Amino acid sequence: MHPDEKDIAKKLSVKRIILPIMLGLGVAAVLLYLNLTDIRFEKVDPGECGHYTWVDSNADGIPNLNEPEEFIEVNDCEGDYIQRTYQDTLSDINWTYYSWLWIFISILAMAVRDLAYMYRIRVLTDYELSWRQSFRVIMLWEFASALTPSVVGGSGIAMFIVNREGIKLGKSTAIVLVSALLDELFYITMVAMVLLSIGTSDLFPVNLQQSFFGIEFGTQGIFWAGYIFIFLMTTSILLGVFFIPRGLKYLLLQLFRIPFLKRWRYNIIEIGDDIIITSDELKGKPFKYWAKAFLATYVSWTGRYLVVNFIILAFIEFDWSSAMIADQIVIYARQLVMWVIMLISPTPGSSGVAELAFSGFLKEFIPIGLAGALAILWRLISYYPYLFIGSVVLPRWLRKTAKKKK
Repeated sequence: MHPDEKDIAKKLSVKRIILPIMLGLGVAAVLLYLNLTDIRFEKVDPGECGHYTWVDSNADGIPNLNEPEEFIEVNDCEGDYIQRTYQDTLSDINWTYYSWLWIFISILAMAVRDLAYMYRIRVLTDYELSWRQSFRVIMLWEFASALTPSVVGGSGIAMFIVNREGIKLGKSTAIVLVSALLDELFYITMVAMVLLSIGTSDLFPVNLQQSFFGIEFGTQGIFWAGYIFIFLMTTSILLGVFFIPRGLKYLLLQLFRIPFLKRWRYNIIEIGDDIIITSDELKGKPFKYWAKAFLATYVSWTGRYLVVNFIILAFIEFDWSSAMIADQIVIYARQLVMWVIMLISPTPGSSGVAELAFSGFLKEFIPIGLAGALAILWRLISYYPYLFIGSVVLPRWLRKTAKKKK
């Protein structure tokens, strides 16, 4: 076995699958346990019987529906709120045709996401890869991403995978770098559209704390720091790839002469070389090439984010009211914030962190007590399949591509 092959097989071994599964299921199980004691207060319609009234104990002028101290019990149906428990919610769930339909649509959204990614890899390789090869590449790429911490990423393994399918190394490097750039461009433009349409008031429901270089950041601070970093990094690489590849490499090398940055200097040399290679590979590509790749990127990421919307719709009563549609937009928008939080996760595939973020950011849109269960369902649809498909595809793919190379 080639040394690279041994290294890749080790990084994508079955042993490494166990950790993210245990982390994800462990956190989701804790969430389920905590959900058993959840209580939420709901306002009754005019004329209906309510047993609780709001007293605004913290004097903020806002009914905090998950805080029992905000409400007191009253007699003779004189209140305008009722108390809802986990058991109430479970007994009210009606597994209708529509519930299963929304779950099926969420699975379909993931399939659309993968098909769009496969189409994009075919476009970026100038259709050198067949649909079957594209399936293998994307499944193994997602498998690698699922087994590596989000802060590390799986780009090095992705280059190996693409190259192993018969794409020359220089072009493989360009494809992986351009794929990352397209993903970041989607994020930058989509966040801008969300901010213009709904603002920031509904985007940060929880306050996480994270320290960077000795400075404490809350959820909003983490988001803006991450967004600005992604924007600057993407802009720099775009300028480098399309206008000044060698100039950007020179500037980066000068910047990383600074003492506290010197330890990353060798990584920057590799990045600079990748930018130059990518620039050479992409010269003269027509507008249609970029339009197809960017459209596929938008379809793919939109499908991925809509999975959560569809899962939640399976457990609530849907209507076409403006309030319902506004809620769906907020759910979609909050996932953009969640993505930055998951990006700094040290765990493989953001396992554990993703489930906590799901509950924290989206709990108010989920029937009481179901946040943990829906977090599991979300990961079962959008994460775990890549672990199992990848573990099945990898051994056969290594043998097949090894024979082809010989």
